[in-house]
Amino acid sequence: MRKYRLLTPGPVPVPERIRRAMAGTLLHHRAPDFLPVFHEVRVGLQRVFGTERQVLLLASSGTGAMEAAVTNLTRPGDTAVVVRAGKFGDRWFELCRAYGVEALSVDVEWGRAVDPDELAAVLRAKRGVRAVFAQASETSTGVLHPMEPVARAVADNSEALLVVDGISAVGVHPLPMDAWGIDALLSGSQKSWQLPPGLAMIALSERAEAALERGGHARYYFDLRKELRGQPTGATAYSPALALIVGLAESLRMLFEDGLERSYARHAELAEMTRDGVRALGMALLAASAPSNACTAVRVPRQLDAGKLLSQLRDHHGVTLAGGQGQLSGKILRIGHMGDLDTYDMLAGLAALELTLLDFGVPIELGAGVHSALNRMRVGVSASAPQETEGRNPWRAS
Repeated sequence: MRKYRLLTPGPVPVPERIRRAMAGTLLHHRAPDFLPVFHEVRVGLQRVFGTERQVLLLASSGTGAMEAAVTNLTRPGDTAVVVRAGKFGDRWFELCRAYGVEALSVDVEWGRAVDPDELAAVLRAKRGVRAVFAQASETSTGVLHPMEPVARAVADNSEALLVVDGISAVGVHPLPMDAWGIDALLSGSQKSWQLPPGLAMIALSERAEAALERGGHARYYFDLRKELRGQPTGATAYSPALALIVGLAESLRMLFEDGLERSYARHAELAEMTRDGVRALGMALLAASAPSNACTAVRVPRQLDAGKLLSQLRDHHGVTLAGGQGQLSGKILRIGHMGDLDTYDMLAGLAALELTLLDFGVPIELGAGVHSALNRMRVGVSASAPQETEGRNPWRAS
């Protein structure tokens, strides 16, 4: 039976160690046995988010945390600035519109990163902006936005709250919330946390917490005031995603055993070898100048149907990649680098891509992509070997 390889930017492969933890006896969320697990998770999240503030857990997808940010930090009639550089930038815009917030767009070509100076100019021209909504890593395009300069641009040119979707960035790239002055940072379980979907996280700065008392939209389930009161004592307002929280505790243990810097380096290595591989096949990156290490977005040759290419990869070679979204539908494929993946998974994915391109008559040199990725892998192994402990495989996902 062919091995199934999931190489999408979410959901991601879940390590066996985490699966075993989630398969254990289900704890009751009001029982004493759950409190140490919940506390461990909350403390660990603070470390990864780079904050001394509370990190709240919500039983939802990442979009739930996005909606909570809009409904709790703005009011009807407020003005917000939205960085629209992909499908998830569009989602911020749509959420603002849905709740009666005037949304001003900083429109960025999909595949490029936002220019902080352009954002600053918009903020100078429009006074009274309540919040700026942006992505750190735009999953739909594989772009990494320069969040530290963005945060400076917001702070220097407005009183606005900076709200950052870090769903595919936290744990993949450094994103220290407190040091950079981010007011709200959110994430989701199905990315670097190596978990199934269904758990969202959101942290608020002191300024953002104060904004909750100013009043927001009518809200009930996503009223963060309730969570801020209850979660420090271990009491979520509503039934939490228990198995996912237990899995997150195990994920954090694995992360800290290896080290956060190692996590950043591992994602970078997987992304770099993949980018080298697809370029060697004559395929262009969508994000040529500011690629995220969460996923690699690759332009599909014009003569090919991306949907058929992805189906062939999945059905005949056992490799599942993601396609494009919105205006990129049918034009790109996306290769994920998060979850229980290692360099050999990337090599297998590239080999399957080469065979699929040949299936469709694309004139490539068989093995070119794998060879280029192997060269990158060899350089990475040589560079890190002196720091590795004896007998350890440095390229296995944590």
